[in-house]
Amino acid sequence: MQTFEVTSVNISEKKGTIKKPVNKVQLTEIGIPGDAHSGAWHRQVSMLAEESIHKFSKEANREIKYGEFAENISTKGMELFKTAPMDRFLSEDEQIELMVTQIGKKCHGDNCSIFREVGNCVMPKEGIFVQVIKGGDLNAGIRFRYEPRVLKIKIITLSDRASQGIYEDLSGPSIEKKTEVFLKEKHRHFQFDKVVIPDDPQKLKNNINQASKENFDIIFTTGGTGISPRDFTPDVVKPMLDKEITGIMELIRVKYGMKKPNALISRSVAGTIGKTLIYTLPGSKKAVHEYLTEILPTVEHSLYMLHEMDFHG
Repeated sequence: MQTFEVTSVNISEKKGTIKKPVNKVQLTEIGIPGDAHSGAWHRQVSMLAEESIHKFSKEANREIKYGEFAENISTKGMELFKTAPMDRFLSEDEQIELMVTQIGKKCHGDNCSIFREVGNCVMPKEGIFVQVIKGGDLNAGIRFRYEPRVLKIKIITLSDRASQGIYEDLSGPSIEKKTEVFLKEKHRHFQFDKVVIPDDPQKLKNNINQASKENFDIIFTTGGTGISPRDFTPDVVKPMLDKEITGIMELIRVKYGMKKPNALISRSVAGTIGKTLIYTLPGSKKAVHEYLTEILPTVEHSLYMLHEMDFHG
């Protein structure tokens, strides 16, 4: 379990100015009342780790004081930028809970005093922003534990022969490997649950319903997206959707169909069931790679929307 300690709390009344350390701040549903960045939005409170500050101090060739990067909360003990939106920080007494909403920000360039001094700034790369989930008084010395948001991912392979052990399932593991690489680059925590089932519509429906009931974040199916008599996956999934996400599969069919017309025959669908994303992929390793190349970059934002998290602005 990772933990960190608050080393300073800092505020400023005007945007674009250095924040000054204070003895204590109050965290509320709008952030820190009286601070220039408080409000009903996703960047209520900024945080920066001493680990990041020290690296930049060497580059600037001088000591950087708390608040100079306009962070509200300075910490030590953990590299905060290696978290991800939807992760949470919980104080040891469990009175304060913060949710990560953004990693880094756009650099203000000449409007930033640090940037004017050394031509660089650490906040755009390693500063983070949080929303206050549960508020309270905060001061230096309070410790927090890191509680990552673990994404639950279900992979369902449809194949009579693979389910009978006649041949090895290749597309399911391919989904797992490519998704794992992508999520690790995003500093995401995740867990997979894989199952291989025969080409049976009722078994597919049962597995999807169970995964949704168990609050899986993402379901990938592989196989059964063509037009043969045994290809039924889209026909089972589409009526189960609360909302269909048409653009992803339309893009994939057009993009890859321009070079390989057979790709246009795929009937793959994507959408949501409750707060679960579901994507039906073809059964080949090559197709899995192509589809995930387009799908994975949309997953995080889709999850934010499903959970009604407004990370715009």
